[in-house]
This record gives sequence, structure tokens and C-alpha cells, in this order.
Amino acid sequence: MAAPLITLTVQQKLQAAQRKSESSITVSLDLDRSDATVELLPAGWRHQGVTYPLIDKCKDRTIYYWNATQFEPVSRYTTSLIKLVPTEWGAPTFEIDGIKMLPTAKVSPFADAERKVGLIQPRGKVILDTCGGLGYFAAWCIKNQAQQVLSFEKNPDVIWLRTLNPWSPQIDVAETQRILKLTQGDITQHIGSIADESIDAVLHDPPRFGIAGELYSQDFYDHLARVLKRNGRLFHYTGTPNKLTSGRDVPNEVATRLRNSGFATELNGDGVLAIKKSHVKNRQGN
Repeated sequence: MAAPLITLTVQQKLQAAQRKSESSITVSLDLDRSDATVELLPAGWRHQGVTYPLIDKCKDRTIYYWNATQFEPVSRYTTSLIKLVPTEWGAPTFEIDGIKMLPTAKVSPFADAERKVGLIQPRGKVILDTCGGLGYFAAWCIKNQAQQVLSFEKNPDVIWLRTLNPWSPQIDVAETQRILKLTQGDITQHIGSIADESIDAVLHDPPRFGIAGELYSQDFYDHLARVLKRNGRLFHYTGTPNKLTSGRDVPNEVATRLRNSGFATELNGDGVLAIKKSHVKNRQGN
């Protein structure tokens, strides 16, 4: 049984039902993946034989998980503050030091991942997922019958978020275990060991340039061209950072570097869709 996840919205529904002296209420305990009926008690609520208290000072923009003794926020601080953040869409986003890592303003981050995965046509392919995050790209690759997903995530705290997020690929599911190979590590340090032309398609969703400039470098793009098979597809999320403040055009900067690495490119939504040209040379010298 998965431990319940509580948001301010769920807490308010529980409190409202208690005020009305209702004996039970149906709410979601897994961020809108499913509904559950819980028994209301004078000082809390019960579900599947376990009694839980209401959360003191439940905060907005926070998800709470049950740690076997109490509810606490799904967040960690080691070198930076990593936090799972609820959205109106159910599927959460996450933040690093307050910077939102997935788009949520107009679309669910899970649905956004579905569209982007569709661009690289994953069925039957070996996919390189360079910056795994919450695993939404990997989840859609699995759903759409990719042969294998090689996913890298540098931050161990982000991987911890995945263990609590019901929208992330569930590692105890046989299909996930068969297809997904998740590595905790920096893709810039691992990509050199990936064989030439061994990857069918790439999903590259790096943090913004100011945080991880190495993931936007010509050298890294040359490696992506090296490992990708001829005519292989790549989707590169860029967003439009600094466009309003400095006029910087990151999508076109990225497209230019990708073309230098041997890709044909087109701007697509909030990123760049690229296809490796069949005549591209190996610029890595190996």
C-alpha cells in the first residue's frame, strides 16, 4: 500500500467534511491518479486500517508524505533545496532552489512530456534520456513501447522525489524494470562511454543554461551526434530564458550549435527538434 500524499486542497476537503460531521469522504491520496474513500475521525482520518492526523499548518505549494510517524514535506536540502510541488493538473513539478523545472502554466507537465516524446517516435527504439528529472519522458517512452530507455539523473535527491511521486515510472513494475535503466550520474561524464551510433533517439531536457551550461556546449552536442544513429531524432528543451530581460535567443543559439554538430533543426514549441544528417562526420575523433 502506497503511503498517502496530502496537499492543501486535500486537507481543506477533509476539514470541510469534518465540519459537516460527515462520516467519510472521497479524495485523492496520490495526486489525482485515483480516488480513495476515507473514514473521518474527530482528530483525523482512517484509510485501509491506518489512522492519520490532520496536518498542522498545512502549506500551499507543498506535498506532504507519511514517513510512518508523521506527515512531512516532500523536499530535501543537501547542496540545494529540492522540492516536489503540486499543480492543478495532478502531476507535480519540482523545484531546485525555487526554480521551477517543468512547464505548468498552460498544460500538465505529464501531458507536456507526452507531446515531446511523440516527436521522437519512441516505439521499438533505444532512447537516451539525458536529464531524467521526475521520469515523465521515460514514463511515456515505456507506454509507447520503446525498446530501452537509458536515463541519467545527476541529483540523488531528484531520484528520491521519484520514489514518492505516483506519476513517475514505478520501479516495482515489471515492464518498467525491463525497459528503463536509470543511472544516477552526470550525463556529461557518462556520454563518452556510450558507443557510436548506438542510440535511436534522444530526449534532452537540461536545466536552464545559467545552471548547466555544459549541457548546451558544442562539445556535448558533438557527443550527441556521435552516439545517435543516422537520421535519429533529438528533442532539446530550451525554453526562452532571458528573452524579455536581455533579448537573448537561446532556441536559435542551440539550433546553430546543433547544426554545427551535423543536425538539421527546426524550432518546435519550447525547444528544438533535430535530425542527425546521414553524412555527419564524427567530430569526437574516436
